[in-house]
Amino acid sequence: MSAQTAEVKPKRRIPLPSFGVQVVLGLFLGLLLGFVALQIGPVGDGEPNWLAVTLQTIGSTFVTLLRAIVPPLIVLAVISSIANLRNVTNAARLAWKTLLWFAITALIAVGIGVALGLGVRPGVNSAVDAATVAEPSSHGSWLAFIESIVPANFLGLAADTYAGDDGSLTTSLSFNALQLIVIAIVLGIAAVKVGKPAEPFIKFTESTLQVVLKALWWVIRLAPIGTVGLLGNAVYSYGWDTIGSLGKFTLTIYIGLALVLFVVYPILSFANGLSPAKYFSGVWPALQLGFVSRSSMGTMPVTQRVTEQNLGVPRYYSAFAVPFGATTKMDGCAAIYPAISAIFVAQFFNIDLSITDYLLIVFVSVIGSAATAGTTGAIVMLTLTLSTVGLPLEGVGLLLAVDPILDMGRTAVNVAGQALVPAIVAKREGILDLVRFNARRGPSGFVPVDEPGTLSAEEAAAEAATEDSEENAPEGERVTVGTASKS
Repeated sequence: MSAQTAEVKPKRRIPLPSFGVQVVLGLFLGLLLGFVALQIGPVGDGEPNWLAVTLQTIGSTFVTLLRAIVPPLIVLAVISSIANLRNVTNAARLAWKTLLWFAITALIAVGIGVALGLGVRPGVNSAVDAATVAEPSSHGSWLAFIESIVPANFLGLAADTYAGDDGSLTTSLSFNALQLIVIAIVLGIAAVKVGKPAEPFIKFTESTLQVVLKALWWVIRLAPIGTVGLLGNAVYSYGWDTIGSLGKFTLTIYIGLALVLFVVYPILSFANGLSPAKYFSGVWPALQLGFVSRSSMGTMPVTQRVTEQNLGVPRYYSAFAVPFGATTKMDGCAAIYPAISAIFVAQFFNIDLSITDYLLIVFVSVIGSAATAGTTGAIVMLTLTLSTVGLPLEGVGLLLAVDPILDMGRTAVNVAGQALVPAIVAKREGILDLVRFNARRGPSGFVPVDEPGTLSAEEAAAEAATEDSEENAPEGERVTVGTASKS
């Protein structure tokens, strides 16, 4: 046979696992490498070994990439959402309903925390060493909320300077997410009020948002690799030996978190006509990333994507609800954790709490997350709770050893709630895309969309390949994927 007539068979490419499977594999690989790093142990003068350094670098780099895209996403998304809301008559109603459901879920969560604290009594006969007690360096304050919403500059930038052991000074810059939201709201309202002259600005903002969303998807595709580094570093840095004397407290916290995530949230979704199974499959990409990254703000871009693309919440609403929820909606950090922790501290120091004290714990847990929005963190929220109730702040030092382990579960619950509330509000207001909510998730873990700039060519090809099996299905069994409502 001549070379001209010879058939050239195309090389068969080995299909890669779906995005969801890649993330799960990353979880197991991270655990495995973390334990390997533990077995190798530190080198030299207690320095982490090469594997631990590699895992830490991979994980921190991934979170840094996510956090880098948060500021432009917040500003562009909020401005675009307000511009779109100019044609929506129930904009104020959506905002108030969002705040109401934030409070409802927080109230349920803190009730579970108080009940577990009184029932399990984790602070009684604790084996923790009281000599480790130390007053925390940072405190929550009710004035912090007012101070944090006033932008210090147009970019919401803050600078912190630290003195090193050698006397050198290091300055780091960070964005205040709540201030960015305030700035974006002001710009969005101003653009709407200006009217026709502001149309080029609005169009530029919307087109730039599409570019940022495309860059965001590229970062999200790195999640399996980031998961390996984040979880592996967590295993090496903290291990499970740190639970030790606080095992009962740690178990109580995780029971509370599990009750909220696997009982309360499914009941609320079902009560509002939403499938709990579809909710969990839709929120999974953000849930797993929140668990390993321990950062609601770092996970916020993924949370917003699953809220819009998987749960069917319109972009003009989710662009407001998700960033706002990422700073104030924390059922794990601001409800379950401070409630159980405050009762633990009271039991450890043999302090009897009255009904008024328990009501104060509930009040701070429901309202207090806003007061710590400018200085987010469960430890700051706990100091606010203890100081309000009048418990010793030294009790915070008891819990620092297991805080990283607790933070993984707390953040996962935070993220799950930040996606659920917009879905519930959108469903009750009749603006939720139920076709998209109930649609089959693609190999990437997301429902494909037909809007330009939000679906990569590789993902589209993978999705098309997986849909071949449905081509010959009866008409009534086919699933049509719709787009989010733009009303």
